[in-house]
Amino acid sequence: MQTNHVRDSTHEDAWIEHPHGRIFTRTWLPLKDRESAATSSPIVLFHDSLGCVDLWRNFPAMLSVSTGRRVIAYDRLGYGRSDPRSAKPGLDFIAEEAHTYFPAVCAQLDITRFIAFGHSVGGGIAIYCAAKFPGACEGLITESAQAFVDDRILHGIQVAKESFKQPGQITRLMKYHGDKATWVLNAWTDTWSDPDFSGWSLKNVLPEVTCPLLVIHGAQDEYGSLRHPETIAGLSGGPLRVEIMPDTYHVPHREHEETIIELARDFIGSIKYILPDDGLDAIG
Repeated sequence: MQTNHVRDSTHEDAWIEHPHGRIFTRTWLPLKDRESAATSSPIVLFHDSLGCVDLWRNFPAMLSVSTGRRVIAYDRLGYGRSDPRSAKPGLDFIAEEAHTYFPAVCAQLDITRFIAFGHSVGGGIAIYCAAKFPGACEGLITESAQAFVDDRILHGIQVAKESFKQPGQITRLMKYHGDKATWVLNAWTDTWSDPDFSGWSLKNVLPEVTCPLLVIHGAQDEYGSLRHPETIAGLSGGPLRVEIMPDTYHVPHREHEETIIELARDFIGSIKYILPDDGLDAIG
């Protein structure tokens, strides 16, 4: 099934010019009904703390074919094929992505309306994008998103940090991030472990989310208990659907790829959301 979906789609790469550096993007289109897909609102993917465009693997192609829409993913600055960053992200990096970098991606790819799909910390970024651009975000999907900092997250990060001391582990990360691999690892582990970051949460921004929301979380997620989807669901301000997946850990779209595709397709197909009046001019 995966091979067929990849064969039934095409993709195009582009770089976004930003004052802080170039940002790499990839856009997938289904080969069938390309014109219709090109004019509908795209699904924008936001990657996790160690992620990048290439680490989504076949998922974007499958999602594009299944939903009949463009799927757009980009490497945050410092990750994947995007330009490096000299300093680690600030403690407000999740909000900063929505305020500083995402609008540049939208402007240069001519995105005026979108559906946000974020994995892990990318879920938090997607929430901020939906809250900041209510006139442009038609729907929001969070997968394994963290809503605050807790002991499970910190324990999981410490375990991962120790595992990267083993021979060959950082080399595996270099396959996707090149010479930026150590920076990527430290940006994750140091930021989340910083005592000044301990009070971070999504609690203030979630009520500003008014679009339909699908919350996906694995019951065995090693980086977030069920308190996280409960918080996201309890505080968000739009129509809501929650899917807790049994026997699932932190990367549902890799562990149960076809199930996530089906959930996303059904959710997106059910959206009957009227955007606020600022619609097409909302991103800028």
